[in-house]
Amino acid sequence: VVRCFHDDSVVHVNGKVSPKEDIETVNTELALADLSTVSEAIAKLTKIARAGDKDAVVALPVLERVLQYLEEGTLLRTVSLSESELSHLKPYQLLTLKPVMYIANTAEEKSDSASYLDEVVSIAQPESSEVVAISSRVEEEVAQLSIEEKEEFLEMLGMHETGLDQVIRTGYRLLRLHHFFTADAKEARAWAIPVGMQASNAAGKIHTDFERGFIRAEVIPYDDYVADGGESGAKANGHWRLEGREYIVQEGDVMRFRFNV
Repeated sequence: VVRCFHDDSVVHVNGKVSPKEDIETVNTELALADLSTVSEAIAKLTKIARAGDKDAVVALPVLERVLQYLEEGTLLRTVSLSESELSHLKPYQLLTLKPVMYIANTAEEKSDSASYLDEVVSIAQPESSEVVAISSRVEEEVAQLSIEEKEEFLEMLGMHETGLDQVIRTGYRLLRLHHFFTADAKEARAWAIPVGMQASNAAGKIHTDFERGFIRAEVIPYDDYVADGGESGAKANGHWRLEGREYIVQEGDVMRFRFNV
């Protein structure tokens, strides 16, 4: 979260509001943490590689290249790395390699934060990071309202959703996640899965037995499920179908799994 508003009653730790400096401070700390991780990994792999370990021999040059970038102060998310190189780096969970979302905490009137927000965007764009602008004060007010009052308040502000909803949606997009649903007469549940996951693997998110004994998936697109008034209506209107284990689950699919163990 980056402060993007000026308020004399809210003291900044550095004595002035500067999104650029705040971001640089955090990025420096993350880069130093990665530098330590990579240095330790290189020391261990060097010993293993000398002993003839083939995996270590291949991974070592990748880590040495990454170390050079970190020593130069380069964030790894801005570096072009191949899938093979990324696979060697995955075990180390490097912080500057992860996708980033900058949450710009703005004034209630976003126009009062325009210059600060431009600073954040100018940093985010070259590294393909996301920026979400929200006002914590507005969010605090929204959180205290009923559903009906919340909708009226957001409409008055010209907003379609809360800042929290924007953060969640952006986070899911960055992490390449989406939802499928399960529903019956008693309850409906949402399950988060990676985009591109097959039906059999999605079934395993509910229970491992569902994946192990997967037979078929009953699927109804979300919009059809709502418009048809549920499963029976969707069946009557031809919106219910059966899919096999290799079916790629789509955002909002309402699913029921047939399995046998």
